[in-house]
Amino acid sequence: MSDMEDVFMCNDEEDYDLEYSEDSNSEPNVDLENQYYNSKALKEDGPKAALSSFQKMDLLQEFYETTLEALKDAKNDRLWFKTNTKLGKLYLEREEYGKLQKILRQLHQSCQTDDGEDDLKKECGGKMHLREGEFEKAHTDFFEAFKNYDESGSPRRTTCLKYLLLANMLMKSGINPFDSQEAKPYKNDPEILAMTNLVSAYQNNDITEFEKIMKTNHSNIMDDPFIREHIEELLQNIRTQVLIKLIKPYTRIHIPFISKELNIDVADVESLLVQCILDNTIHGRIDQVNQLLELDHQKRGGAQYTALDKWINQLNSLNQAVVSKLA
Repeated sequence: MSDMEDVFMCNDEEDYDLEYSEDSNSEPNVDLENQYYNSKALKEDGPKAALSSFQKMDLLQEFYETTLEALKDAKNDRLWFKTNTKLGKLYLEREEYGKLQKILRQLHQSCQTDDGEDDLKKECGGKMHLREGEFEKAHTDFFEAFKNYDESGSPRRTTCLKYLLLANMLMKSGINPFDSQEAKPYKNDPEILAMTNLVSAYQNNDITEFEKIMKTNHSNIMDDPFIREHIEELLQNIRTQVLIKLIKPYTRIHIPFISKELNIDVADVESLLVQCILDNTIHGRIDQVNQLLELDHQKRGGAQYTALDKWINQLNSLNQAVVSKLA
């Protein structure tokens, strides 16, 4: 199966059913749909009782329609969508296709973007961007998906919040994802707590705590195949940050010592060092015979001074341009 097919399937086996709270404030305390079915049943017992019941239903229908207008004005999209869906089902049963068509058109419009295109599942877009290394775009899509799931009462909200936390770590953001009003209530949610603690350890570059959380909550984290495929990248990122901090005071450092501090094999340390040297994260060379990393701090300092000199020259040019305009 191609990556594109995988994106659009977006884990068909996952449950996207919506659940709504049953509190008394979530919808009107009358059930128009039940009233209709009661009226149908009364037709067999007696026309007069059925007529009386149908008249009550007309009144309730008017009440529902008035409620819909109020919900639209109040911008309560979740309840407006749910109420319209129930009313549409009732119109279908009553064979009032004209009214049903109007409701279907409104529901369809509510599922479109401002440009009139059908809105795609943000979660699928987030997964696609994350796999392509576009972490900020993935973070944005997962956040939108989480908000939509949360507003609709979908159980997918917790899974999507985990993906949001994953994207937050991969984009190396120092911002606490739970600072947002939407995510804050879930900070101590048992399903989210393992990922919450993982983010904290990751942002603090605490590799010992990070690995401890991974071990303690292995099934909670690794049972999700999408999270599992990105864990190795998270480990490499946090090891890189710890490595940079570890070698900073030295000009030469033994690789076995790094291995002990990072709690990985010497071969894995060498692989990590090679990657860091190639992408210029570390300036130095590996002495495999003596198992040493020799660092070139002068080269690193020279690069910093070059960048600083370039910045100063740009400021001078800007200053001259401003003076010329004022003259």
